[in-house]
Amino acid sequence: MFSGSIVALVTPMHEDGSLDNDALDALVDWHISNKTDAIVAVGTTGESATLTVDEHTAVIKRVVAAVAGRIPVIAGTGANSTAEAIELTAAGKRCGADACLLVTPYYNKPTQQGLYLHYRAVAEAVDIPQILYNVPGRTGCDMQPETVQRLSEVKNIVGLKEATGDIARIERLMGMVDSDFVLLSGDDATACEAILKGCRGDISVTANVAPLEMHKMCAAALAGNAQEAEALDAPLRGLHSKLFVEPNPIPVKWALQQMNRIGEGIRLPLTALDPRYHTEVSAALNAAGVLE
Repeated sequence: MFSGSIVALVTPMHEDGSLDNDALDALVDWHISNKTDAIVAVGTTGESATLTVDEHTAVIKRVVAAVAGRIPVIAGTGANSTAEAIELTAAGKRCGADACLLVTPYYNKPTQQGLYLHYRAVAEAVDIPQILYNVPGRTGCDMQPETVQRLSEVKNIVGLKEATGDIARIERLMGMVDSDFVLLSGDDATACEAILKGCRGDISVTANVAPLEMHKMCAAALAGNAQEAEALDAPLRGLHSKLFVEPNPIPVKWALQQMNRIGEGIRLPLTALDPRYHTEVSAALNAAGVLE
């Protein structure tokens, strides 16, 4: 169910920061018509940290309704409070999501045992498939492979989004978990290699602006066609890099504005992309052939 190019969808907003539901519906339809394989709603790229619980739930519900069963929807429901993660995950299930994606608790830096108990508590509280999400560069918390292995044995925990970009770690993980445990890349720059090594897909920022191109690359890599996958990935490498010249999702939201897909809204403490980066992000969009 969870494979291929999985977009970590931005949350469109009006200039005043309010949610833009019409733009959200249009983005969903655009992704489906461009063969995106699944959607993550209100992950960290979707500015989950600055949405209220009510808004968070509303966006998940809206995406599920717009998708209408055509592809899987994964709800971002992680939090640094276990109680809040349970609340959000239960809301994701009520909204009809197919699974939930839970980032490691940020800032409070739990121990590995704390991580294990946190995720086990959520899995035991809410009966829905759950995907772990390790992104230590954003959270200050690195979930070790041994902890992933322990959690892979917990009912409802079905996979991991590994965003370190560490191919050696991914290969090690593959030898530690059962074959039905879904390993996904969370790093666009190394996703092609990770899939060729055995990951099932990529939860992608780049797919926000290049959905068809990312789908084709992931499909080729999943088929084991390394030469084709690498050729498809080559024009996207500028996006993999330049969409992170400032913290995500600042550059990708600016890029989507240039593509006339969303408006200018972004919530503080994030701000609009600094003008000094406009030329290089535009050049990456042109190189990928996604500007119309």
